[in-house]
Amino acid sequence: MSRKIKRIALLTGGGDCPGLNAVIRAVTRAAILQYGYEVFGYRFGYKGLYNNDIIPLTLETVSGILHKGGTILYSSNKDNLFNYLIEENGSMVKRDVSDVAIENMRKEGIDALVVIGGDGTLTSARDFYRKGVNVIGVPKTIDNDLAATDVTFGFNTAIDVATDALDRLHTTAESHHRIMILEVMGRNAGWIALESGIAGSADVILIPEIPYDINKVVEKIRERESHGRLFSIIVVAEGAKSINGDIVISKIVEDSPDPIRLGGIANKLELELEKVIKEHEIRSTVLGHVQRGGNTCTYDRILSTRYGVRAVELIDEGKFGSMVSLKGDTISYEPLENVIGKTKDVDPDGELVSIAKKIGISFGD
Repeated sequence: MSRKIKRIALLTGGGDCPGLNAVIRAVTRAAILQYGYEVFGYRFGYKGLYNNDIIPLTLETVSGILHKGGTILYSSNKDNLFNYLIEENGSMVKRDVSDVAIENMRKEGIDALVVIGGDGTLTSARDFYRKGVNVIGVPKTIDNDLAATDVTFGFNTAIDVATDALDRLHTTAESHHRIMILEVMGRNAGWIALESGIAGSADVILIPEIPYDINKVVEKIRERESHGRLFSIIVVAEGAKSINGDIVISKIVEDSPDPIRLGGIANKLELELEKVIKEHEIRSTVLGHVQRGGNTCTYDRILSTRYGVRAVELIDEGKFGSMVSLKGDTISYEPLENVIGKTKDVDPDGELVSIAKKIGISFGD
C-alpha cells in the first residue's frame, strides 16, 4: 500500500484547538522522514478543499510550531461540502459540492487526506470515505466528548487554563468574601468544569449531566458560612441547566451547521443567587475562548504527536476510513463509521463525580 501513496494532504476543521499545530507537525515530519511522502495542507478546512486553496508542507514549514495554539492551516466551522452554501442564479442555496473537492484532490494528485477535527468535521470525513477518498481522521476538541477515544488533544490545555483561572479567582474571592462564578466551555459535556473544578478547589461544580437545584447551591454556600468560610467558588459548564429550566443560549448563528451558541449561564446564576444571598457580593467570569488559545500544554503536545505519527502509519498500512484514538496507554484506531454521532458524557455515577462529592463538592443535586 505504501508504494501507491506519494502525496498526502491535511486539513483542520471546526473550532481552533491547542495541539492542532503539533498534529500538523507530526504528520508532516513522519510522512517526509519515514515514508518519503509529499505533504500539502488545505487552508480554511473544507472551504479550502472546495476552493483548492492548497499549500506545500515541508520540514521548514512546520519548524517551530509544536508549542503554538491555533492552526497554521486556519480553520472554518461553517463549511459542510455535502450541504454547502453557494450562489446560484442570484440566490444563495445549499448544494452537495463534494465532487468539486474530490476533483481538486485528483488534479493535485492527493492520494490520502488527513482530517483533523471534531464530530462535524469527522462526519464529512466519513462521507468522503464513502465516496472513495482515502481518509484518516484525527479527533480534536477541547470538550473531550468524543466517545471513541479516551482523551482528545486540546482538553488538557483547556483544563489547565480553567484551573489557573480558578486559582486566581480563589484569592480574590477569599480577600473580599465574595462568591465567584466561573463559566467554562464544554457544550453539552461537563468534562472541563468537572476536572478543572476538582483541580481548582471549587466548592460547587455544575455540569449538563446533573441538573442543578439553585436551592442546593445556596445550601452549600450557607454550609460553608457556618464553618467560617465566607467565600465560595462555583464553576459552571456553559451547557449546565437547572432542574426547572433549559440551557442558556447566547445566540443563534443561522449559517452554521451547528447554529446554537451556548453562553450566559454564569450571569443567570449570579442573578438567581443575588435574590437570596444579600450579605456577599457575587461576581461572574466567562472564560470563553481563552481556553482555546495560547501555548499547548506538555500532555497535549505529546498526545498530538502520537496521533499525528499514527495517522501516517495508518496511511502506510492502508487502513483508510479510520480515526486514530487513545485507548488506555495505547494509540489505536476505530472505523469512522463507528465513531460519528457518539458522544462521551460525564457519568453522574462515575468515579470523578463520586470522589468530588466525597471531598465535599456540591453538584447542586
